[in-house]
Amino acid sequence: MRSTTWLATAALLALTLPADAQEVRFSGQVRPRYEFRDPSAGGSDSFTSMRIRAAVRALVDENLSIFIQMQDVRLWGEEGSTLGDFRADNLDVHQAYLRYSGEQLDWLTATIGRQETNFGGQRLVGAVGWTQQGRSFDGARLDIAQNRTTVSLIAYTLADATAPAHDEDAQLFGAYGTVGEVGPGALDVYLLHDRGTGDSPTNQSTFGSRFAFTGNISGRFEASIQRGDRAGTPVSAYMFGGRLGTTFGEGRAGLTLWYDYLSGDSDPDDGEAGVFSTLYATNHKFYGFADLFLNIPVHTAGAGLQDVAVKFNWTPADGVRFGADFHSFSAAQQGTLSTAHFANELDLTLSHRYSENLGVTAGLSFVMQDDALGEIGRLGEDMQWFYVMFDAIF
Repeated sequence: MRSTTWLATAALLALTLPADAQEVRFSGQVRPRYEFRDPSAGGSDSFTSMRIRAAVRALVDENLSIFIQMQDVRLWGEEGSTLGDFRADNLDVHQAYLRYSGEQLDWLTATIGRQETNFGGQRLVGAVGWTQQGRSFDGARLDIAQNRTTVSLIAYTLADATAPAHDEDAQLFGAYGTVGEVGPGALDVYLLHDRGTGDSPTNQSTFGSRFAFTGNISGRFEASIQRGDRAGTPVSAYMFGGRLGTTFGEGRAGLTLWYDYLSGDSDPDDGEAGVFSTLYATNHKFYGFADLFLNIPVHTAGAGLQDVAVKFNWTPADGVRFGADFHSFSAAQQGTLSTAHFANELDLTLSHRYSENLGVTAGLSFVMQDDALGEIGRLGEDMQWFYVMFDAIF
């Protein structure tokens, strides 16, 4: 019955497309992932999750395109019955938007609807592709491209009190600009403003810049400042970080040095929030693959975060890649913690791209926790995590 639902959905998508569309493309993805984690909820846990996506893109004319992407995310074995459960509980619209570029203003593109958004390295706004469900926003985006400069303007609705799931309104507004060919790289400058109504309103602005470059030595340097009010509390927080990397072995191996600092609360009782919030970032990319620090500041209990890392990668053959990342995590503000050190983490990954349409990745992570991580309630002992993921697309 579920496959029938998918076929009916695909048929509906096809029927809604204009008959005179210049070009129609279908795409899809099946991505199962097995995971084992120890400890998990007082013991160990293993499960298999799966993402299924089906999408259609129609070029209606030279200026207008329509994109619709359906998604189902599930755990293997979650159905109430292999026969009696025929409800599409997890079927959702992941993206659905129209994109228009005017004939006169060919430097301006408007995207309106439900959409993924990635800015820069996804430090503050990202689609979180690692998670099976991913992240998408409802709203409008304008992209301006002139020579070596691009500017993106966004206005997204995060919550609406009219909807049954929410009691308040929340929005995200922003401008993200990139200037290319600045020396060996590109310079990003951005301003993001998130706000929410309610008894503890939020009116918080995050502004900063990022410089990324490539060559014999590649790297990035970035910094952000947050000001305003977060959940009714004045906020004054900041973040800075950088990385430098190089390749060797005829470009088949690489080494990267990495440091990030996210401010924490030096005095939690002073009536001001000093801890940096990563907003809507893809934190899996930055703070260890074991995902101990996905929700910052919550997952550091307001203490902020320092991340010192060394990353190594090696491509022994075409389509095969091995990675080894070592992180040392510490609080930015020790406060009442017995130690500032949270944990050390070693992430090992091995991936193989069989073809353009099929790849497999395996990963193994070891987390050596310190007392501070237990004191904030995140992890009371060392942890191991293993996964194998297949990714098939068309």
